[in-house]
Amino acid sequence: MAKTLELRAVANAKKASRRPKTVGVKTVSTNDGVKTRMFSLDANSASFGDDFLYVFKSNVKMARKKSKEHRASHGGAKRTS
Repeated sequence: MAKTLELRAVANAKKASRRPKTVGVKTVSTNDGVKTRMFSLDANSASFGDDFLYVFKSNVKMARKKSKEHRASHGGAKRTS
């Protein structure tokens, strides 16, 4: 007996355009003198899920930017095919 598939529309994820007030940002220096940004979350926040999503998206955005800059400075990506 074959199963029937049901298609449903999924709502688009919320776009975090501005930093929520419950997310803190600090710039810290490591022992090497490299400055980095750190996000802090309030675990008891009513909007913890949205705050966590904002921080995750921000970290992914920064990692992609850093990776792109690294590839550009080292001659770009190598293709195998």
